[in-house]
Amino acid sequence: MELKHIKLPFMSQLSNSIITEIMSPAAIAEALGERLKQARLNADLTQAEVAQRAGISRKALLNAEKGKVQLEVLVAILIALKLTGQLDSLLPKPALSPIQLSKLLGKKRQRASGQRKARADTHAGPHLKTGAEDESAW
Repeated sequence: MELKHIKLPFMSQLSNSIITEIMSPAAIAEALGERLKQARLNADLTQAEVAQRAGISRKALLNAEKGKVQLEVLVAILIALKLTGQLDSLLPKPALSPIQLSKLLGKKRQRASGQRKARADTHAGPHLKTGAEDESAW
């Protein structure tokens, strides 16, 4: 079952250029396809010209203008229409969340497991001698 655009009374107040959250995915895809077509027409290009520039078939372009398009084909069409500069507006690069940042940084290094020498030995350092070494020097 395919979802269609939901029409509500207040929708007539919204601009036709706004894609809203209450639209179905199919309706949004169709609206984007219409925008692709309008961009092509504004550039005064035929379907065949855009298809050739994008390295796709005319049928693939026709499907894209109907909202039926694979992502890679959409990007090729945007490149052909010189619209890739608008991709950041379509889907801006999100900032890393604090949780993702901590995962990327990884856990802080912890001591290796295993038995450590007596606590006095770890604090003595290389320049201090233990009691046994002091007695042998006398």
